[in-house]
Amino acid sequence: MLRLALASLAGTAIEFYDFFVYGTAAALVLGPLFFPSFSPLAGTLAAFGTFAVGFVARPLGSIVFGHIGDRYGRRPVLIGSLLTTGLATVAVGCVPSYATIGVAAPVLLLVLRFVQGFGLGGEWGGAVLLTAEHAPPARRALWGSFPQMGPPLGFLLANGMMLALTASLTRSQFLEWGWRVPFWAAGVLAAGGLLLRSSLAESPQFLELAAAGHRATAPVAEVLRKHWRLLLLTAGALSIGYAIFYAVSTWALAYGTEKLGVSPTLMLALVMAAVAVKGVLTPVAALLGDRFGRRPMCLAGSALAAVWMFPFIALLCTGEPVLMFLGFVVALLAFVTMFSVIAAYLPELYEPRVRCTGAAVGYNLAGLLGGALTPIVATALSDGEGPPWGVACWLTGIAVLSTACFAALPETRPRPRSDGAPPEPSGEELGEQSGRQAGEKSGRQAGTKSVRA
Repeated sequence: MLRLALASLAGTAIEFYDFFVYGTAAALVLGPLFFPSFSPLAGTLAAFGTFAVGFVARPLGSIVFGHIGDRYGRRPVLIGSLLTTGLATVAVGCVPSYATIGVAAPVLLLVLRFVQGFGLGGEWGGAVLLTAEHAPPARRALWGSFPQMGPPLGFLLANGMMLALTASLTRSQFLEWGWRVPFWAAGVLAAGGLLLRSSLAESPQFLELAAAGHRATAPVAEVLRKHWRLLLLTAGALSIGYAIFYAVSTWALAYGTEKLGVSPTLMLALVMAAVAVKGVLTPVAALLGDRFGRRPMCLAGSALAAVWMFPFIALLCTGEPVLMFLGFVVALLAFVTMFSVIAAYLPELYEPRVRCTGAAVGYNLAGLLGGALTPIVATALSDGEGPPWGVACWLTGIAVLSTACFAALPETRPRPRSDGAPPEPSGEELGEQSGRQAGEKSGRQAGTKSVRA
């Protein structure tokens, strides 16, 4: 179990490294290099626009890779998504600037960012499901938190490299070639990730479904027909997590350097330190999720986000490193309280036959509101004098929406019994039972032999 969890963590870290390195580059260099005729504000908005395209592509990728995961297994998803994202990231580092090839430069950037997001759309579902479906029910949140530690690790890798380059190179060197190095490094990381994932075993629950003939023939259609309300609730619930993370890691980075005059090196260091704290706290919060439930943790995190966004903006606007760091840490604490248990929560909400599609699409749809729009809206709302309270209102509104969605979702944690007997059925087990019943019914209608659990 530990080997499987560590392999999932490593692969997820590599894929999110690819995704995050683009976000950092968008905040620091892509505006002047690929949109030089724009004003500084318009150039940043345009760069964040190409950044948002990755989030638009992620739900599409989750549909395609989710279909593969529900029909052919979780392992092919892990290999295909890593290869797609890695190749696109290396290619971004090879795109000439606007000064060299003109308008073709931002067009190529846009296309490659789409491909990058498409590949990442399949990553989370495959990695999380392979880990969660192997894990014992009583510790599913803990083991599922390992791939959830991949994003902060990938962020630290991406920004650590950017930090080293901005600190060691002159501004002109960084603009000329230095920013490309982290993108090229993605090729080496992807090769290592493919080597790790090639030896992983297939999920036992998928093997059971395949042996019984209960795989969904059209997972996307089945999710939309039978689980559309659940899909919308999970997307709305998770949107504040995306909004917090990209407000801290992308918008605040650009705002601090451009508006407050803080050096890029210091801003990167502060954000990285806060993300490191978040990564360390992830398994701790997951243990609490196994003890007290998934839904209470998610409600606590979204409620903390709702009350912290105005203090977060106030602390950021001081320009003082310690106060900015405090704002970042508490915001990410709200994030980790929710997202540490999501790797267990989302799979448990969906029945196994459509789990890869449902969980991945719900997770990536949340990125459209929280991740794609937040840097753009926040940049537009912060154009002016004084603290950007409009950004605080935007983030607070998303937090309230997420809290309402979490309140409408059921608890899924397996209920332990005092007599030492196996846990009572959770939402997941009930989903498995309904999935088996649906498979048996369709088998009888087709005149085939049904398989009883």
